[in-house]
Amino acid sequence: MVQSVELLLDDGADSAVRRQWQVLADAGLPSQSKHTGPSNRPHVTLAVHDRITPETDAALERDLHFYGIAIQLGGLVVFGGRNATLARLVVPTEELLDVHEHIRDLLGPGRMHTDVGHWTPHVTLARRLHPDQVGSAIGLLLGEDDIHGRSVALRRWDGDNRIERLVAWEEST
Repeated sequence: MVQSVELLLDDGADSAVRRQWQVLADAGLPSQSKHTGPSNRPHVTLAVHDRITPETDAALERDLHFYGIAIQLGGLVVFGGRNATLARLVVPTEELLDVHEHIRDLLGPGRMHTDVGHWTPHVTLARRLHPDQVGSAIGLLLGEDDIHGRSVALRRWDGDNRIERLVAWEEST
């Protein structure tokens, strides 16, 4: 399984993404809204590893300064494979890239797709789209405005135990 470090979005950006999830679901398409577990929420994955130690978790909590990073969700992107994943790209600001690099420095190299120089920051809208569904999904969301928000929490996802933990968060979260 995977261990990940993720940024959570403020209420406005979170709601805007969930609305897009619902647009897809209402059209009968795959959508992240169909995952009803309490840990399913819009997020930006910063790092994915096979194992993250308690010492590293402590360093994340102690060393990371990320509150209020501007998060702009821009255009749509499709990640391929037998089935596609539809996501909104996250505009990579200098501050976001600095946090990403800092986490990589704390954790060491992770899975290739989240390592520095290979990372495509995004928020997932739908997974397991069949190739014949991709055009319909894009058509439903193509006219949507960019979503502007900010980061409010750093989450650790423990895929082995299916547990989420907020490592750090703003007081208002």
